[in-house]
Amino acid sequence: MADRPILLDFEKPLYELEQQIEQIRILSQETGLDVSDQIALLEQRAEKLQREIFNNLGAMQRMQLARHPRRPSTLDYIQTITDTWLELHGDRRGNDDPAMVGGIAKLGKYGVVILGHQKGRDTKDNVARNFGMASPGGYRKAARLMDYADRFGLPIITLIDTPGAYPGVSAEEQGQGEAIAYNLRQMFSLQVPIICTVIGEGGSGGALGIGVGDRLLIFENSVYTVATPEACAAILWRDASKAPKAAEALKITANDLYRMGIVDQILPEPRGGAHRSPLVAAHTLKSALLENLDYLTQVPKQKLLDDRYAKFRKIGVFQELEVDQELDSQTSG
Repeated sequence: MADRPILLDFEKPLYELEQQIEQIRILSQETGLDVSDQIALLEQRAEKLQREIFNNLGAMQRMQLARHPRRPSTLDYIQTITDTWLELHGDRRGNDDPAMVGGIAKLGKYGVVILGHQKGRDTKDNVARNFGMASPGGYRKAARLMDYADRFGLPIITLIDTPGAYPGVSAEEQGQGEAIAYNLRQMFSLQVPIICTVIGEGGSGGALGIGVGDRLLIFENSVYTVATPEACAAILWRDASKAPKAAEALKITANDLYRMGIVDQILPEPRGGAHRSPLVAAHTLKSALLENLDYLTQVPKQKLLDDRYAKFRKIGVFQELEVDQELDSQTSG
């Protein structure tokens, strides 16, 4: 029995039309009637409707796609794009957080260290993975693996997919803020190429804890944000139902982030989202990683460090000069 599809609200009209096409096709096979013209017409309508829906998604709709339960996860991508993969465990301080996975892999001709957030496929798995929200032990495991990569000259690949770092009392007691801050500092000093990719939801400091790199890539339906739209709406308006308004204001989509110079490259997804054609999405990711590795592995170490520092120094820079001049002209007038 096929898995029941998980539909988002804006996908339902398309799904209903696709079901209608399938029913007509089955009826044609049972009765022997030739309805190929009718099916072709409906397929054209379905393709047009799909384009209309997915070419005009709002920020909150892209957030829904980024959170889709069947969206490919870190381990899905690793197992698809690598030739060999050996997962490593533990932070060497007594913890092995399943919300953060990492290990050594062969990617094309490159030996690399890959690490990333790991969400679950169902409720039980999500509870085991803590919904991809890493603890301090998870970020310390990531730091250990990145230090290993630096010592042995292996490029680092990070895959970001988390609503944020785990905010529980136990995480605070174990030094969640310190663990993330340590990673931020260390990633600026690593002398190997670092490529970070937002494959789903990139939330707050939880994403930043493995998000400092020479290149920041993002899938077109992924999001990267300082706070979830629901949290932002609750803070600003005390009303989580205003999350769509907050999502638009936060500029969380791939296109917004690219225009602001925060991300370096947008990776196209199959129409309908990466979960519709995971192998196509994986091929896109692998090609982008190899292309960037080909360039970054040729960059001298000092230039790599200088460019990484300059990249992040530019983020958030804005000019007040034009506004001040406009205000001066209005005042003098």
